[in-house]
Amino acid sequence: MTEADTPFTPVAKTHAEANRQRKDIVLGEATDEARLVRFVAGPDGAVVPDVARKLPGRGMWVEATREAVTTAAKKGLFSRSAKTKLTAPADLADHVERLLARRVLDGLGLARRGGTIISGFEKVSAALASGKTAWLIEASDGADDGRRKILTAVHKAPNSPKVCGMFTSDELGLALGGENVIHTALLAGRGTDRWTLDVERLSGFRPLLPSSWSASWREEP
Repeated sequence: MTEADTPFTPVAKTHAEANRQRKDIVLGEATDEARLVRFVAGPDGAVVPDVARKLPGRGMWVEATREAVTTAAKKGLFSRSAKTKLTAPADLADHVERLLARRVLDGLGLARRGGTIISGFEKVSAALASGKTAWLIEASDGADDGRRKILTAVHKAPNSPKVCGMFTSDELGLALGGENVIHTALLAGRGTDRWTLDVERLSGFRPLLPSSWSASWREEP
C-alpha cells in the first residue's frame, strides 16, 4: 500500500496534512484530498465509494461533484486507473450523495453528544449573537417567516456563520433525536472542520441552500 492509499483517520490534522494532494483520475492532476471522493475496487469488480477513506485497497480519487463522478463512470476511468475491468453503476453519483449525506447527518449526531449542537429558535438566536456559531443548519422545509428572521440574525452576528439548508426537518430530527427540528446551530469547536469538509463535498452533489431561499437573505428594514 502506498502513502497515497493510507486509510483516512478522522483526527486533527496539521495544515500540511489537511492539504495533502491526490491524483484526480478525471482531471489527471494532483488535487487537494479534501475536495475528492475516494473509490476502491470491490471483491466483485464493482466500483465502491469510500467516503470515510477507510476501505482497504488502492484508492481511486475523483472530484467531489456529480459531474466528475458521472464522467469517471461513463468513460471507464475507474478501469483505466485500476488497470483492470471494473463496473461502475449508472447511479454511482446518487450513491455517493446518499453516503455523504448520511456521513454529514451522523456528524451532527456526534456533535449533539459532544455538546456542540443547539436547537430551537431562541437558543440558536442567542448562539448567533454570541459569535460562537460555526454553522446555522436550517431545515429546508421550515416556515419562510422563521427562516427570514433567523437569517437576519446571521447577518447581524459578530462572526457570521456558514448556512446549510440541505436537510428536511425529519432528517434533522432523526439525526438529533428530536421532533420538528427547524433551527440548529453547530458551535465552533473540535470536529467542526471535519464536518465542514464533509458538507463541502456533499455540496458538489446537492445545493448547499435551496434556490427558493434567495429572498430570505434580505435583511429586515
